Amino acid sequence: MDQTNSDEKIAILALVRTPGVGSVTIKQLISYCGGAKNIFSADYKRLIKVPGVGDKVARSLLKKENWTEAEKEWERCLKEGVALTFYTDSNYPKRLKCLYDSPVLLYSKGEVNYNTQRTIGIVGTRKITDYGKSVTEALIREIAPYEPLVVSGLAYGVDITAHRACLKNNLHTVGVMASGLDVIYPAVHAKTSMEMQSNGGIVTEAPMGTKPDFMRFPARNRIIAGLSDITIVIESASRGGSLITAEYAQNYHRQVYAVPGNIGNPLSEGCNQLIRVNKAALFTSVDDLVQDLQWKLNDQVMSTQEKFAVPAGELIFDGFTQDEGQVLSLLKKNGDMQVDDLSWQSGLHLGKIATLLLNLEFQGMVRSLPGKKYSLI
Repeated sequence: MDQTNSDEKIAILALVRTPGVGSVTIKQLISYCGGAKNIFSADYKRLIKVPGVGDKVARSLLKKENWTEAEKEWERCLKEGVALTFYTDSNYPKRLKCLYDSPVLLYSKGEVNYNTQRTIGIVGTRKITDYGKSVTEALIREIAPYEPLVVSGLAYGVDITAHRACLKNNLHTVGVMASGLDVIYPAVHAKTSMEMQSNGGIVTEAPMGTKPDFMRFPARNRIIAGLSDITIVIESASRGGSLITAEYAQNYHRQVYAVPGNIGNPLSEGCNQLIRVNKAALFTSVDDLVQDLQWKLNDQVMSTQEKFAVPAGELIFDGFTQDEGQVLSLLKKNGDMQVDDLSWQSGLHLGKIATLLLNLEFQGMVRSLPGKKYSLI
């Protein structure tokens, strides 16, 4: 085992366990210090200059208060087959990489491929009705030929219905948890979580032994939204975790769909409200979804590069600003791209990217596509 690499990962585990230090601050610390391990050998003056680091956190880092626990956790993960994916790793989820509040690391069990071509988040009420159950099962059954990764939260109701339907239809599925991997919540879903590990898996950002306290669920919901190209809300009351997931998806510039329900049904109020205020597209059938997203079955798939290929030298980007030329070059190279990916690869702020794309659209250079994507015309 590479001890240097091990120490770096143990350092990240220690950072995650440090009270008052979130993912954004950890990334700042690593950036300022040139690596996680270097943080614990830095002096007070250097640490206190890092945005988000106060006196209490700086002194805790100097004392390496959580290092011993981190070493124990590292050994336990190795022993129990828990995979640790750090945001600096090449297999870290690309859909999360560009998000400012993405987790610093993910713990997982199973055969988890975060970077599949298509992903769908399916969320909803824990008090699922027969209508919601039939919609969820039909959705999974009809979407299976397109082989997306289905992401949900392993909770009662819509979540567990979606996971079990995926298992039935041999579709990969991932359950994002608000607890440590060794604390399955709810416990009655432990058997299903084991079955999922041979066709997907379970994932969390919480250290081993973490209990699913109230504040961890919204954080869990942001991961579901971040891992998903689209989020579908099946059923929801006027308030609930699925609406928080939808809000995160909106903020991440991901498409949201909602299943309409009967007027007067409390478990349809959330979905109907999302549709009414244009925060979600109306979901009525898989055909509509596939058409909106321009999906094709695997035997019909044309790669993005083939679909939007432009002969070398055909496009000349003279007459555009440097930033506009950078966006056009990225689209020429990669084909259709999400706004978040354009921002990440260009290094330009999302607001700046949005303005550039609008100007380029007016100039007839780019077109907007479903799912917050753009391509060259």
